Amino acid sequence: MDNKKKISEILKRLKKKFPGPKTALNFTTPFEVLVATILSAQTTDAHVNKVTETLFRKYRTIKDYASVPLETLKKDVSSVNFYNNKATHIQASAQLLISNFGGKMPKTMDELTGLPGVARKTANIILSNVYGINEGIAVDTHVKRLSFRLGLTKNTDPVKIEKDLMTMTPKEEWSNLSHLLIFHGRKTCQAKKPMHDECVLADICPSRNI
Repeated sequence: MDNKKKISEILKRLKKKFPGPKTALNFTTPFEVLVATILSAQTTDAHVNKVTETLFRKYRTIKDYASVPLETLKKDVSSVNFYNNKATHIQASAQLLISNFGGKMPKTMDELTGLPGVARKTANIILSNVYGINEGIAVDTHVKRLSFRLGLTKNTDPVKIEKDLMTMTPKEEWSNLSHLLIFHGRKTCQAKKPMHDECVLADICPSRNI
């Protein structure tokens, strides 16, 4: 089975298991997606949602994030990993959005990746979940791990993995593929102990014996 056919089969099976795939992060505004995604690096989505439940009630606008004392913002997100850098990036992004974009979130990859703390993964999540734009495929630790295990790539660099996946996946499925691999990685194909007996992809996975 070539990789394009394998991707098609992966999508079909995982959509059946996880219907209506979408990000597990909670948000109501485009900037809240940026905040939640920045906070989610090396932190579970479940924990980020607990933090943002309070954070999003306290800070309602981009201006709120831009003007709060940085030490206060750091304290508000201090339970997530690397909170110092994350709080700094969130505030710097808010300030840049106000000064350069009239306080509105941009809608292009180049503009989004120009914001502090925003790489392609975060930009892809914002574009697909807020604007319905499939510019690329968000590659997090789950997508990276599963892509390698499923034999879809031999690369370890997220940008190269993204390019590999984009060549074999229909553009309209780019966002779905990322969400589905993340869900499958959390529930079944875990890093330390993949659950082969419960895996709907076991028969097409070259790593099923690890």
